[in-house]
Amino acid sequence: MNTKRTGIVTMKGNPLTLVGNEIKVGDKAPDFMVLTNDMQPYSLKDAGNKVKIVSVAPSLDTGVCELQTIHFNEEAAELGDVIILTISVDLPFAQKRFCGAKGIDKVITLSDHRDLSFGLQYGFVMEELRLLARGVIVIDQENVVRYVEYVGEVAAQPDYDKALEAVKQLV
Repeated sequence: MNTKRTGIVTMKGNPLTLVGNEIKVGDKAPDFMVLTNDMQPYSLKDAGNKVKIVSVAPSLDTGVCELQTIHFNEEAAELGDVIILTISVDLPFAQKRFCGAKGIDKVITLSDHRDLSFGLQYGFVMEELRLLARGVIVIDQENVVRYVEYVGEVAAQPDYDKALEAVKQLV
């Protein structure tokens, strides 16, 4: 059953309704099914038994989402054996074009446009916009959630330092 939570996130100060199951530290990370840039199915299992950063973004076509994705792409080289997934509801074709134009080569961009599978499993769907709220999740090698941030204002950036500190404790 999908729950609804209002006031967790805002857009320009206006409260939005998040739909889905709120994820918390210590939870077993639920599986999901999204699409790769080549329209292939991708699930949490495909990420293997590595530490995972899931960077959640409303749309890669916006400045803050672009910065967030570029930031994690740059951090990837320093993190070692960590897989970084950026999930949005952008179409796979747009994600592929974005990665090519911005030189994104260490982050895997994934599309949740079809079923909102990830968004509903992790509680990131903004009901009013049918977009994902901004956030970051760190998942350990056994698929246990070790860090979660639902960014309070959609136009704000996540707390990169806290997310990366959680990752560094696991690798």
